[in-house]
Amino acid sequence: MTQFKSMTLGMIAATAIGTTAFAGHHMMGVKGVDQDVSGGTVVADEIMAEANGWLVVHRTDAEMKPGPVIGYAPLGKGKNTDVKAILQEPVKSGEMMMLMLHGEEGGMKTGIFEYTLGAKEDGPIKVDGKLVMSVVTAK
Repeated sequence: MTQFKSMTLGMIAATAIGTTAFAGHHMMGVKGVDQDVSGGTVVADEIMAEANGWLVVHRTDAEMKPGPVIGYAPLGKGKNTDVKAILQEPVKSGEMMMLMLHGEEGGMKTGIFEYTLGAKEDGPIKVDGKLVMSVVTAK
């Protein structure tokens, strides 16, 4: 029984450490769900940002590569909830969108979104070489 208890505690500790390393080490993430965008907006449920930045909505597809920017919204440092971005072009039911965390660095003006696909100004945030993002599908 003691061995089982030790193994269980060890597994719980390993799970907690793994979760902390992912969420706590960098404290960044984007959460979103599939949603109706017929009103011309898309919402990220929660975004954790280490600094002020942007929620940027990119078109994407099954290849999961970020495409053109179709919307964005400003973010503050820390936890942001129910972040709504106005879509700049129509999105049809079934189309995929990448909700991505971008920084506020490298541009000419603070508070003005200056990114264009592939540029460094207000560019994407990466953790361990991976984009901080979530993919959602329009309903």
